[in-house]
Amino acid sequence: MMTRPICALTAALLCASPVAAQQTDLLIGSTSASSSHYGYFVAVGQIVNEAVEGLKAAVVETGATMDNIRRMERQQIDLGLVTTNVAQHAVSGTQEFEGKTQDLSLLWVYTGAPQNVIVRADAGIDSLEALEGQRFNPGIRGSATETTTEAVFGTLGLTADWVRGSTTDIVDAIKDNRVTGYVKSGSGLRLDASTMDVATFTDISVLGLSPAQADKLRAEMPDISIVEIPEGAAEGVPAYTTWSFGVGVGTTSAMSEEDAYKIVSAVMADKTVQVNALAELKEASLADLTLQYGTVPLHPGAARWFEENGYELPEQLRPAE
Repeated sequence: MMTRPICALTAALLCASPVAAQQTDLLIGSTSASSSHYGYFVAVGQIVNEAVEGLKAAVVETGATMDNIRRMERQQIDLGLVTTNVAQHAVSGTQEFEGKTQDLSLLWVYTGAPQNVIVRADAGIDSLEALEGQRFNPGIRGSATETTTEAVFGTLGLTADWVRGSTTDIVDAIKDNRVTGYVKSGSGLRLDASTMDVATFTDISVLGLSPAQADKLRAEMPDISIVEIPEGAAEGVPAYTTWSFGVGVGTTSAMSEEDAYKIVSAVMADKTVQVNALAELKEASLADLTLQYGTVPLHPGAARWFEENGYELPEQLRPAE
């Protein structure tokens, strides 16, 4: 983070004083601009700019979780979208981060992210096994969806002909029938905006886990959750079972405790901006979602807010001493 003194010519005397006003510029990493999650981070930036004194935020489009973690490591962004499963691997130095632990902590979780396996209805595919040999996108390049889909398929002994690309590229390819389908994070219990975009051009189907597949994932992939999605994820979509993780906001130790505290305080106090970006948040408690899905320690500034507001932190969310 870079701190720059605000020193206009008309305020020279103020800047010369020992208590000169200062502004910290923050860069927030999000995801593809076609995702509903991008809109959420625009809302977070708005909250910071309007409600947090001394901070000014800008939002950039990125490749989501994996990309954001790497950018934070390179100090290219200050905070950004992370998923709870990949965050856990980053902090523990496992899987994609084998032998290289990351400086990463959690600020809050704002939603669960069911991973929806979407295919063109005219492909005639009715199970995950039937994706073998099909051109299929496991998730936006560099995202947690991509890496988790590959891990899920590996655990279940499934294969597909992976096609890589951005959400925009893959959505266009599905519409043109060059790709059979993709895996896309849901917006709460609803299908994502990009999926609904596909559905305006061609009928879609959602593939769910079989009971045996769900049991195998519960036993062998404890970093994800198995969730039951009720009928109505979109019009005409029946109930199904899929895998899920939490989606939240992460940062590094480079962020000061005071700045993290002010950001979390402002976000938790907001009742309108975030709901306007993600309607599912209308009845949600960000604090409860954080306690439910969080897998890595909170940033000390975030932990301070939770403790001041009477929340007891589970062991995995407590900042290191």
